[in-house]
Amino acid sequence: MSEEKKGFCTLCKSRCGAIFTIEDGRLTGVRPDPDHPTGTAMCPKGRSAPEIAHSTSRLTTPLRRTNPKSDPDPGWVPISWDEAMEEIAGKIGAIAAESGPESVAFAVATPSGTMVSDATEWIERFVRLFGSPNTVYSAEICNWHKDFAHAFTFGSPIPPPDYANADLALLWGFNPAKTWLAQSAALSAAQATGTKLAVVDPRRSTSALRADHWLRVRPGTDAALALGLAHLLITDEGYDAAFVRAWTNAPLLVRADTGRFLRADELPGTSGERTGFAVFDEETGRAEAYDTTRAAHRPERFALRGTRPIGLRDGSVVDCAPAFERYADACAAWPPARVAATTWIPEREIRALAAEIAAAPSVTYYGWTGVGQSANAAQTERALATLYALTGSYDAPGGNHVVPAPPYNPATSFGQFAPDQRAKALGLDKHPLGPPAFGYINSGDLCTAIETGRPYPVRALVGFGSNLVVAQPDSDRTARALSALDFQVHLDLFHNPTSSSADIVLPVNSSYEHEALRFGFEVSHRAQEQVQLRPRMVEPQGESRSDTEFVFDLACRLGMGADFFGGNIEAAWNWQLEPLGLTVEELRRQPGGVRVPREEAYRKYAAPVPGGADTVTGFATPTRRVELYSERLLEHGYPAVPQHHDPAPTDAAYPLVLTCAKHGYFVHSQQRLLTSLRRRATDPSVDLHPRTAAAHGIGEGEWLELATRLGSIRLRARFDDSLHPSVVVGEYGWWQEATDLALPGADPTAATGSNFNRLVDPRPTRSAVPHRCGRPPAGSARFPETAPGPGPAPSP
Repeated sequence: MSEEKKGFCTLCKSRCGAIFTIEDGRLTGVRPDPDHPTGTAMCPKGRSAPEIAHSTSRLTTPLRRTNPKSDPDPGWVPISWDEAMEEIAGKIGAIAAESGPESVAFAVATPSGTMVSDATEWIERFVRLFGSPNTVYSAEICNWHKDFAHAFTFGSPIPPPDYANADLALLWGFNPAKTWLAQSAALSAAQATGTKLAVVDPRRSTSALRADHWLRVRPGTDAALALGLAHLLITDEGYDAAFVRAWTNAPLLVRADTGRFLRADELPGTSGERTGFAVFDEETGRAEAYDTTRAAHRPERFALRGTRPIGLRDGSVVDCAPAFERYADACAAWPPARVAATTWIPEREIRALAAEIAAAPSVTYYGWTGVGQSANAAQTERALATLYALTGSYDAPGGNHVVPAPPYNPATSFGQFAPDQRAKALGLDKHPLGPPAFGYINSGDLCTAIETGRPYPVRALVGFGSNLVVAQPDSDRTARALSALDFQVHLDLFHNPTSSSADIVLPVNSSYEHEALRFGFEVSHRAQEQVQLRPRMVEPQGESRSDTEFVFDLACRLGMGADFFGGNIEAAWNWQLEPLGLTVEELRRQPGGVRVPREEAYRKYAAPVPGGADTVTGFATPTRRVELYSERLLEHGYPAVPQHHDPAPTDAAYPLVLTCAKHGYFVHSQQRLLTSLRRRATDPSVDLHPRTAAAHGIGEGEWLELATRLGSIRLRARFDDSLHPSVVVGEYGWWQEATDLALPGADPTAATGSNFNRLVDPRPTRSAVPHRCGRPPAGSARFPETAPGPGPAPSP
């Protein structure tokens, strides 16, 4: 019997609407659903669904370790789910009681590109209510800059691009053709109607191939380019001055003595009762109070430049300058010639892009891991966000449109953290504004707590599909640390190097084997109106269960059942749906999803607050304006205006700049065992310029050794004459064998393997772990004089 079911894919941020074909209980095909707002196309990863669902390598029963962790053979034995859950609840509960909930850490695979996205909200609800402030989410190397650091400027994550109405689209370290297919489709449609495209990327990516401007930036110098472009916009008056005066904090006066904003209650003629800030009124020739909770009245009066002595209420005088002056000075340090020398981009190309930005009535942009995986990620994001603020396109037609999801009851919020537990997050003392402030820690701090007990011991880890050994830097150390845990639980579809140290491994459904509820599909206003309950396509393989089922079961066994609807997932979903007037049963009758119409509004920051007199929505920042100058960052020891920091220098021993790129056929460290995908990319590769290869005696397709000061790995040479000769681009995530193709895997902790993260400096900076180009030894590389012989090492 053959049938078709509508659903959506979970293997990237796109969540492409899809139609699944099932024949005699087996998933046999997937194609795009043209009726779905993200159903324009389907990539090879999405089409591999039948192979994932029915792979003979799937985990199908709970397993318990019987041998010591020092034994390379775990001695797995099958156990029942009830046995597994009883042991997990007992040990997790006992460890939390003895050492505090913070001694139990969690690791979660990215919801932007894995099937765990079906359960993410409920996993986070469990973690926060359980009381652990320690989740390794890879936030610092994935979404931190775009979803959190962007808020230092705009008070929000980067909204989705409105390609359809944009005059210019700017992709910065982001290739949607490989990572967000719905965006790629929307961009292609916009280009067909006249939208121009600029791409900043060290590689001529698939997006750069069809760009009007491709700027081949030196890895790690993006902030210099953004500051240089902003400098040209400012000096040529190519920015939106009206928006900058009215809706950024550019006119707010900054004290020269403290770097803090001058407050309204410091001005003469007040008794300290005024609230707000101060600006210099060029008509009256004096400083005036400015209440940023209200829309600016005649902001053209506000000075943007010049340092002036300002008399204060206490009789003293202090020099002050508008925040814009501070920002413009930071940008002026990057004239075109210096930017060109730093970024390796010809000056004419820098000027051409600046002119294009200045001329475009509407500009939209997006950046992702190309920006986020560097040692200077937060400052780079600040440089990009402030550059974008100069265009005035935020939440405007053709800009980055703020589109909220349908109003539903979210399963989780940061408010679920007990404040005293949140304050215990590993690394919070070093990164008070960084990911630990939200309970997202890095693997280095986790390893330190496991190995040394500082600042307190982490004794247990529960992992949801997260492959820490391959996905995080310093793989060797991570593997050692995991083996030192008192107790480790790993949930996944397949074994991986991280599950090898677990005490209990649990088999998880693929997304085709359970229902899942989704509110909004992010890419556009129409997509955000979509609410969908994806049906189960096929029966669960073996005894596998969903991540959500595990979380609800564990919560009930630990006495948290009241927060998890007594273990009733459908009741929980119905609670989430209540504000929409929908039920699970209604959605089951409409598997293609339900549209919840929302009014399409722009420039919502200018909207009056209901019942708020003259109050406007503004921006969710301390000044209620877009922050070109951040007092909050200054107070925590960071620069108030964006800064560029030079990446790791090259030298005679390591003369090449090393970076990496996401693979278009695989999801991070997964899926290399799937025949249809592995045939497209059989071996781990490194891209290099033919001249560079010739200088090192390397032929195309040959195996070579790639080394940094941290270690070496083996990759196959692939020539790319569009690269800068000093740049090499490696692939990450390789370890897995493809037995059907007789392609072996390799030990991710060995020099004979191909695990890119063995080369990466594990020390985090203030904002990110440098995975693309950071300080030594991550950012410089070399090829040893003698390349290894052909063929990969045998699988361990």
